[in-house]
Amino acid sequence: MDQVDLVVPRQRALKHVQVREHVRGLIEAQPPGSAAPSERELVARFGVARMTVRQALDALVAEGLLERIPGRGTFVAQPPKTAGRLTSFTEEIKRRGMLPESQTLLARVEQAGPGVARALDISPGDPVLHWRRLRRADQAIVCVEDAYLNEVLLPGFLQHGTPTSLYEALAARGLRPTEVEDSISADRASAEEAAVLEIAEGDPVLRHARRAVSGGRIVEVSRTCYRHDRFTVYLQLADH
Repeated sequence: MDQVDLVVPRQRALKHVQVREHVRGLIEAQPPGSAAPSERELVARFGVARMTVRQALDALVAEGLLERIPGRGTFVAQPPKTAGRLTSFTEEIKRRGMLPESQTLLARVEQAGPGVARALDISPGDPVLHWRRLRRADQAIVCVEDAYLNEVLLPGFLQHGTPTSLYEALAARGLRPTEVEDSISADRASAEEAAVLEIAEGDPVLRHARRAVSGGRIVEVSRTCYRHDRFTVYLQLADH
């Protein structure tokens, strides 16, 4: 039997590379937050399948040059940072080019339960500030957040109402977090969470737990429940 060599045409094999480099050239001079060319536009320009275009864009996302924002599209990413900076929800949403909003659902002094007391390194029954907020970006509901603060470190914190930004209020008292411990997990929405987030009970959600430390003191622990279709977590790691 004669041997048959299968050769993939070079032009065809490199189509996604052509698309990728074309987009790279377009976004080089664009500021962070600028919209990337749409998949439809690139399909029409290069006459390729949408899968080819998506492969090209995926490569640029992996490089950190583009970022996808669920429900909005693909945009030029912020330049990589040499050192990460802790950001609040308000700061992160602004960084992504959206307008953050917060609605206070509850703000009061409570007695710490065993879990909160352990996380804040205080005794059960000690006073804590419990602040629950519904968080939005461009008027769309993103998450519901419960923050617990060590009341001893923040006397009079709620005396004049709730602040616009928790981290700014902590910074004003010299207690802005300098390090955090985060955990992220997938779960399903409870009936109460579903009602607040305007989703169905049992829908997938992203849970984010944080313990924030300032000057060696634990100032805040929070539990946030995100709608899975409204938020993406980005992590920057380095091997030193």
